[in-house]
Amino acid sequence: MKADPAVQRRLLDLAEADADLNRVEHRRRTLPELEQIGQVERDVQAKRDELVVAQTAFGDLDREVRRLENEVEQVRAREQRDRDLMAAGGSAKQLADLEHELQTLARRQGILEDELLEAMEQREALEANVTRSREAVVAAEERLAEIRARRDEALADLEVTQTRRRAERELIAKALPEDLAALYERIRAQRGVAAGLLQGSRCGACRIELDRSALNEVREAAADEVVRCEECGAILVRSGEPGR
Repeated sequence: MKADPAVQRRLLDLAEADADLNRVEHRRRTLPELEQIGQVERDVQAKRDELVVAQTAFGDLDREVRRLENEVEQVRAREQRDRDLMAAGGSAKQLADLEHELQTLARRQGILEDELLEAMEQREALEANVTRSREAVVAAEERLAEIRARRDEALADLEVTQTRRRAERELIAKALPEDLAALYERIRAQRGVAAGLLQGSRCGACRIELDRSALNEVREAAADEVVRCEECGAILVRSGEPGR
């Protein structure tokens, strides 16, 4: 295949555009924010789970406190009823029974009030734990939102670069002869890098030095001859300078 040397050198612009587009894709896949988002999402979920555990423990104890408060109120109401009955008078046996019941109620009330005080102290501690857990969730969610915003900004920048370079690439490719462009695309599909500048004896595509015989063949080829690297198959673009 033959092509004007100046046209062949346009392949380097095309290869550079493709390299830029590949870097954009690599950058998109390897944004540090992507890994950070995964880590922070797991942290958010863990803190949400901790909050649920804290809220459940608080809810259970809060119900226990209300139960004890109700029992204390019931004992007090029973005590007041017995005192009212004693004030109204009655037989000696009735009064003795009421006195005995009042003593029992007093002991029961004392036990319940001690249990209630302990439960309320525990509830206060658990309520503080719920508050801390909720604040931890909010902080983690804010951190996640911040990283997602950075990711979105980086992706938007990459999209702009990709769109611009694709447009530039399309213009370059359209300006090439169809057969040369087709050869380039075929090599790119097979090898990845389809063209490179011959730098001394080194292929600019694969960075491997050509052996003496291959190098002589390239140098002896006509300027408009499309030559390829024997190592990677890429089109070798000669600079046009003597001996290159």
